[in-house]
Amino acid sequence: MPTAAAAGLPRWLTGTDPVRRAIYIFGMVPAVWYFYLGLTDQLGADPQNVLERALGLWALRFLIAGLAITPLRRLGGPNLIRYRRAIGLMAFCYAALHLTVYMVLDQGLDLWAIIGDIIKRPYITVGMLAFLILVPLAITSNSAMIRRLSGGAWQKLHRWVYAAAAAAAIHFIMLVKVWPAEPLIYAALVAILLLFRFGAYLQKRQKPRTVRAASRPDRQRVASPD
Repeated sequence: MPTAAAAGLPRWLTGTDPVRRAIYIFGMVPAVWYFYLGLTDQLGADPQNVLERALGLWALRFLIAGLAITPLRRLGGPNLIRYRRAIGLMAFCYAALHLTVYMVLDQGLDLWAIIGDIIKRPYITVGMLAFLILVPLAITSNSAMIRRLSGGAWQKLHRWVYAAAAAAAIHFIMLVKVWPAEPLIYAALVAILLLFRFGAYLQKRQKPRTVRAASRPDRQRVASPD
């Protein structure tokens, strides 16, 4: 009987980690469900808008979930670092679907209309910025690129995910155009994660200074004569 790999299935589906496999498989359930509702005319009077917003919202949810992994670990929660790339790829997948629905169903692949929207509508400008930030992050989310981008370059590049999440949250608020609780809740979550990351950055910078300051008296005592 041929193995799954021999049958030509993708590597992410035939990997040995069942949790990562589950993230990819079950992570696509909302998209499949919403497309099914759209195809069966169950998304209401404006199905394109409902589908577009749902996909964008799931992209933001996956972005927040990925950013929350490090704070959870530092606060004593489970260590889910190994699954952060899978969650990030799901965020990009939903963002790409969100953009595709906008370009195909909303704008009918009219390139000039899309460019005009990006220029004239600030919320679309911000949303496109978020997506463009995610593109290089998704492209480099594999082991080969991690090895190639050595010397901390990969980590520095992927810190841009915070900017993408902030832009996505702002895009959501601007899209709604009023002040309901939902977009503000997501924006608050992103803000908390950004503050946590900034606090960790300040703590990391302060630590070497503290170590150097503590070591100076010892060096002076060694150097001074009896």
